[in-house]
Amino acid sequence: MRKYHLLLLEPYDTGSHAAWLRGYQRASRHDVRLLTLPGAWWQWRMQGGAVSLARLFMESDLRPDLIIASDMLDLTTFLALTRPRTAHLRTAVYFHENQLTYPPGPRIKRDLKLGFINYASALSADWVYFNSAFHRTAFLEELPRLLRHYPDYNELQTVGQIAAKSSVLPVGMDLARFDAYTAPKPTHRPVILWNHRWEYDKGPEVFLKVLFKLADSGVDFGVILAGEKVSHTDTLFEAARERLGARVLHFGYAPDFPTYARLLWTATHAVSTAYQDFFGISTCEAIYCGCVPILPRRLNYPDLIPTAYHGMCLYNEGELFGALLAAFGQTAPPALREHVAGFDWGQFAPHYDATFEGLIEAP
Repeated sequence: MRKYHLLLLEPYDTGSHAAWLRGYQRASRHDVRLLTLPGAWWQWRMQGGAVSLARLFMESDLRPDLIIASDMLDLTTFLALTRPRTAHLRTAVYFHENQLTYPPGPRIKRDLKLGFINYASALSADWVYFNSAFHRTAFLEELPRLLRHYPDYNELQTVGQIAAKSSVLPVGMDLARFDAYTAPKPTHRPVILWNHRWEYDKGPEVFLKVLFKLADSGVDFGVILAGEKVSHTDTLFEAARERLGARVLHFGYAPDFPTYARLLWTATHAVSTAYQDFFGISTCEAIYCGCVPILPRRLNYPDLIPTAYHGMCLYNEGELFGALLAAFGQTAPPALREHVAGFDWGQFAPHYDATFEGLIEAP
């Protein structure tokens, strides 16, 4: 089989974006090159990153067979500035998230120009990939509202054009690296894991209220409060740390991967209360490490759980307390881990390779 040259463009090279880039680069049978900018000032990266990446591309000797751009890139500007070398190339855009449906946060007004960058990039690309079916549906349903915001020439027919060339390509992950840090689960009491950003869109207030209710009810449990801290939630979590006392087994961002992996293996149950999560990488990691997931029945979470276990793992609004109590006597069925293990790059990279080969070789 022919080995192709793939170029991945990312103006925001950090976090899950960086892990996705390098995970695929390591696992692919193709020659995968990265052209990136440091992950800082994300709004500026979306608006200006294409100019810098276009300059770097024109100064390079890269000759890709296919360009795959992140949703953080203004693909239209990049292609305009590089057309002497890219006019004949096929392009795809991969949506980790989008700025049409991502909640802007308390007291922050949505910036429509960032959503329009996502729209124009999707329109100009030859193919559009979303990391989940939920994400694809949410984006396409919101697009008409974005376009109707403008006074005329709304070009609503372009929504159908984007839909016709879009599909789902789930996130690949390096899950096998957790295997080196396996540890037996505690049996004397449940240990609840929170491994999400300490941010408003992850619903930390709901989670912490349920922990307080469990503690006030005399339930014996431990809790691991991991995940990336955000300054304006520090007081919320610090208050929880003081109130829960010795029940808090870990507090704050794990300093390195071995520490993070051991925390996940130490936990028995993993909870999400998120209102925004386009895929659910941290949840997949917890499931892979043997945690029983307790997840809201929304977003992409139902697709992360085999249908037979929806009743065990998914809860409706307002039901988290009861769902946790019911789950405390349960251990994770092997089918849950097997399901998310399919996203490991060792198994999933060939699917990516075949997908991109198909784009290059299509008439």
